[in-house]
Amino acid sequence: MSPEKVKVVRMPLTVRERSSRTLDQRIYLRFPRLANAVLRRIAKLPPRSRFRQSTVLRGARRAIEAYNRRDMDAMGIGYHPEFEYLPARNWVEAGMLEPSYRGLEGHKRYVASTAEVFGAEVYVKPVELIDLGERIVLLANVPMRAQVSGIELTEAFALVSTMKDGLVISIQEYYDHDEALREALEAAGLSE
Repeated sequence: MSPEKVKVVRMPLTVRERSSRTLDQRIYLRFPRLANAVLRRIAKLPPRSRFRQSTVLRGARRAIEAYNRRDMDAMGIGYHPEFEYLPARNWVEAGMLEPSYRGLEGHKRYVASTAEVFGAEVYVKPVELIDLGERIVLLANVPMRAQVSGIELTEAFALVSTMKDGLVISIQEYYDHDEALREALEAAGLSE
């Protein structure tokens, strides 16, 4: 999708505190080719399409709910075979995390690494989803408690997902909403 055709679509996003796998998640996990075919079709729609908006919002909601219950297989529905998760730069520079994690198994390792520091008490509380066509930005807050000190804090958190052939090929993590949005807009050839 060329930048001049992309329109920024901002949508409020909330998730349920308790969830379980939905019927479509169970079907897509059993038949991944079906999931990929559906996702490729939806990705071809313009961001202003009501069907795309509804589907992208629902997919993001289901993925976050899957993460919050640590159902990584359900969360990984729609990951490209070459998927890469890129943690926030400050965590990498501090030597706490690797610069990137490849594939769903790599993403599972990343989540396990963060659990060592913050335990299983890290939950994503989304605020807004921004569809830029080939990039989707998730703005959220993440309440957490450090395992050693017991200190509770809430961090601004953002993910920029880059799509390829309708599937998520990479996710870049940020702890600053403005930085994430700025970089996503620049990458899409837009300015705020």
